[in-house]
Amino acid sequence: MSQGTPLPPRAAKNKPAPPPKAKPPRKPRRVGRYIFAFLALVIISLASYAGYLYVKAKANIDNIAAPGGSSVPHEQLAEAKPIGLLVLGLDNRKETGSMNTDVMMAAVFNPKSKTITVVSIPRDSDLNLENYKTQKANAFYARFLSIARNTEHLEGDEARKYASDEMKTMMSKFFDVPLDYTAVIDFQGFIDVVDALGGVTVDVDQDMRYWDKADGTDIDLKKGVQKLHGEDALGFVRYRKSKNGETKASSDFERNARQDQVLGAIVDKLKSFGSVTKIGNVMDAVGNNMKTDIPENQINNMIRTYFGISRQNVRFIALTGEWKSPYVYLDQDKLDEAKRALQEEMQPDGRPIAPPAASGTAESSETPENR
Repeated sequence: MSQGTPLPPRAAKNKPAPPPKAKPPRKPRRVGRYIFAFLALVIISLASYAGYLYVKAKANIDNIAAPGGSSVPHEQLAEAKPIGLLVLGLDNRKETGSMNTDVMMAAVFNPKSKTITVVSIPRDSDLNLENYKTQKANAFYARFLSIARNTEHLEGDEARKYASDEMKTMMSKFFDVPLDYTAVIDFQGFIDVVDALGGVTVDVDQDMRYWDKADGTDIDLKKGVQKLHGEDALGFVRYRKSKNGETKASSDFERNARQDQVLGAIVDKLKSFGSVTKIGNVMDAVGNNMKTDIPENQINNMIRTYFGISRQNVRFIALTGEWKSPYVYLDQDKLDEAKRALQEEMQPDGRPIAPPAASGTAESSETPENR
């Protein structure tokens, strides 16, 4: 089981938050760069219920929460029942027009046991899900967005909500667990968070050289310990191969390890908090680059419910498989393990449950995924 990041104690009302006293945490294991953005907002919000930071935290929660002022009834709040969340990291760079979700993670939060299980999906996975088109997993969001615009005649936030809802439905079927909400954050959010913290120090494991004039990518890193700012940190976690063999290629598993290292550096920096202005800048970086369908009262309830959660209570499972171009074919035993873990977390009392039954039932051919 991987470990989660301990949250700082909440400040007393109308008093500034005291500095965290916990020992520096060990590096979390394979928690993707995008789930950090949501958790960072939660962590910072817990320590900012006073003065300027309270106002800024509330403003950013207002910004990312589901629009319309919707409210969750008490029996559906995070304190009363397990919550399923789908986290999507979106590559929507304007230079390419891409809308691929290169990070996909399903998380279940259990309020009784105060535990969280997070499962990550390789972006090139063949989900092999009945009545869904065979394509890389990271391409489904763009496909659903196209359906929203061209078939459902939706635009803007309505089209994005349609795509997010379809992703949530699909991944609920894939894992055999109900996912209640979706959080979507883009690459710029990662860049802005790292820059707001003044950069992060990491150990670059190899020379990396890659450029692409089409989207402005320019990765040029040398092996060794160094401080990276936003664009270079993104290049570090994204690097796959060079164009001309100038530097050696990387596997997705090596990319995951780099994401893990950068996340650990970010969390360590957050623990020091720095100045009020720096905290505010980090909150802005999250709030400006993430959208979720979680209502505001549910976000606040999740903060209260999981206040002080221990890193030992976060279990992370990375799906694995075999690469056969152009897909990753997932290992069935690992997938079954992940399903059982998510379903176990979804139980009100957290008790182990029987292995899940085989998924997939026949559906109408008029589902959005087949149009």
